[in-house]
Amino acid sequence: MSRISRRTFNRLVASTAATATISAPFVAHAAKPTVVVVGGGAGGATAARYIAMDSGGAINVVLIEPSKRYYSCFFSNLYLGGFRDYESLGHGYRALAVDHGINVIHDWVTGIDRPGKSVTLSSGAKISYDRLVLSPGIDFKYDSVPGYSAASASIAPHAYKSGTQVQLLKAKTEAMKQGGVFVMVAPPNPYRCPPGPYERISMIASLLKPKNPTAKIIILDPKEKFSKQTLFQSGWDAHYPGMVEWIPASVSGPLESVDLETLSFKTDLENFKADAANIIPAQVAGRIAHQAELVDKSGWCPINPESMQSTFDDNIHVVGDSSIAAAMPKSAFSANSQAKVVANHVRHALTGSREFPARYNNTCWSLIGKDDGVKVGASYKPGDGKIEPTSKFISKPGEDAELRKKTYEESLAWYANLTADMFS
Repeated sequence: MSRISRRTFNRLVASTAATATISAPFVAHAAKPTVVVVGGGAGGATAARYIAMDSGGAINVVLIEPSKRYYSCFFSNLYLGGFRDYESLGHGYRALAVDHGINVIHDWVTGIDRPGKSVTLSSGAKISYDRLVLSPGIDFKYDSVPGYSAASASIAPHAYKSGTQVQLLKAKTEAMKQGGVFVMVAPPNPYRCPPGPYERISMIASLLKPKNPTAKIIILDPKEKFSKQTLFQSGWDAHYPGMVEWIPASVSGPLESVDLETLSFKTDLENFKADAANIIPAQVAGRIAHQAELVDKSGWCPINPESMQSTFDDNIHVVGDSSIAAAMPKSAFSANSQAKVVANHVRHALTGSREFPARYNNTCWSLIGKDDGVKVGASYKPGDGKIEPTSKFISKPGEDAELRKKTYEESLAWYANLTADMFS
């Protein structure tokens, strides 16, 4: 079959639309349809790139992200541990604009008009969409930790979004006195990256061990168990003996109050005084999802497992941490996987291209100590109203050093490949 130029194709579409000989998606959108993507992280950047790249210019893609440079929250723990420099976490949007023709707008979305199918920016501009892909990440319930607030995050950083808070947390940890105490308040379920707080503890311990070997790390945890618990705890015993103490609420009682001036933590049964602290509050979907009334009583966004479409609005897809993806964890890998399903569905809906059955994957790698990497993951498919796992895997206790080193190296390759998949 001979090929035709895009200009000739567009002319044919325009000339035949009036006679209704073009398939339904084109009849509905005689002009090029527009997809607006809100949020330029693992979910949003991937969705924007794949919609633009695979539609061959048939869809106008607008990516709205306030930051001109994205610093990944994932792998920021390795920066804390001294295994990466901060700039290695930073990525720009130039290739998405120049190479893929995406209209990248650095601004905040302040409102979503669902009936009118438009978004409003802080500049006052309005952008109409045929489909909206929402990937706003997480927001915090600061009052879930008594005495904590957005303002006090400068004293006890959460460092659980991309940005400079992780630099602040590292500086405060390095400034601890000899033999000092580091306290983490871990978040309740569900939250971004389930192994994240415990990998962070590993990296804080790695940072302290050579310079402050008598320091203590205390984890005040509202949960009774956590992801990869056996792997982490055996790793802490091997790499940092006597340094890390995990205290679930059943042991200390629930956290009653935090005094940020003195960095004191009061539980039902015991008080703790810190020299540096990391407080990670309970989490909910990003604020714009609440404003658009796309969340249920859980504070997260329910979705159709076959397409990641919001159950409240078929014209909106929610990907990444804000979505209720059932068994899938709130991870960068999950968001990237979900974004590709969305891109395929959106292209089908707007251009009539082939739609493939939804399949999802995730792996969460964690570094416990030098060359000691572990992982957990699964494959998934749409089930009865939710995303369900089809297979699972996890590292085993007692694996030999060479396997653990290979697992760590695998994670480095994954980071490089994922960020290229997002931004190149």
